[in-house]
Amino acid sequence: MGGLAPVIVECAINGTASKLHNPHVPIEPDEIAQDALACIEAGAAIIHNHIDRFGTSREEAVDRYLGGWQPVLAIRPDALLYPTVHFGASISYEHLIPLASAGLRVGLADPGSVNLGGADDRGIPTGGFVYANSFDAIERAFEICRQERLGPSLAIYEPGFLRAVLAWWRAGRLPQGSMVKLYFSTERGYLGAPFGLPPTVRALDAYLELLEDCDLPWAVSVVGGDVVASEIALIALNRGGHLHLGLEFYRGDRTPTNLELVTEAVALCQAAGRPVASPDQAAEILDLPRR
Repeated sequence: MGGLAPVIVECAINGTASKLHNPHVPIEPDEIAQDALACIEAGAAIIHNHIDRFGTSREEAVDRYLGGWQPVLAIRPDALLYPTVHFGASISYEHLIPLASAGLRVGLADPGSVNLGGADDRGIPTGGFVYANSFDAIERAFEICRQERLGPSLAIYEPGFLRAVLAWWRAGRLPQGSMVKLYFSTERGYLGAPFGLPPTVRALDAYLELLEDCDLPWAVSVVGGDVVASEIALIALNRGGHLHLGLEFYRGDRTPTNLELVTEAVALCQAAGRPVASPDQAAEILDLPRR
């Protein structure tokens, strides 16, 4: 590609964030399609989204995802889109199989378990939800990605998640096209309570020490904050990293659009002297198995 390596900008356009928190959060399929297309045009190479369905069948979930994705792919057949886990009767990755048949190129695996919840007025974490991915479930996610030729996006909530990924990588069992996303949490976290490591340079150094002998592409993300405004974003860019952002995790003091967040990320990449990757360039950087 010549020159400095392009930056993969991934935009997670929604999640648990609601329109009560930010009216710009896309929820309906037509909103998702419009938001995704605008973000890709502005410089996002990968789009991640959730659907507004829980406890549904795999088939219903797949139809809901495709309702937002098919208009995008009709205009941008190069678009790289991927879902979250399937929240059916239990958490699973089986929906990746029919989505791959429909043209999905990027998969996912969340390689570990973590407590996610709110916080009371004393700042004490509350809630009974454990986001659980057993080693067997992780292996199944990797098996699906290998069989369906999907490059998994690997969310690292805690250092143990990364150590698990590295165990598969050293064994030669990590699917082709894998990308590591280092999640740093503010005190707000995902649902109100913090987890993992804070968005500091020392925390980034700790993760990069674990990755020292590993050539996997990696990105930084700030959960419950603003990654572009954080101290780690520019440092990550200077060290060869990529950026993960979007309204799924944004908890700043304003109500931006995903397009605004992508535009700010692109400007930061330019300040760092690195171009942003197109979807095709991102597919090449990741070595996605599906063409």
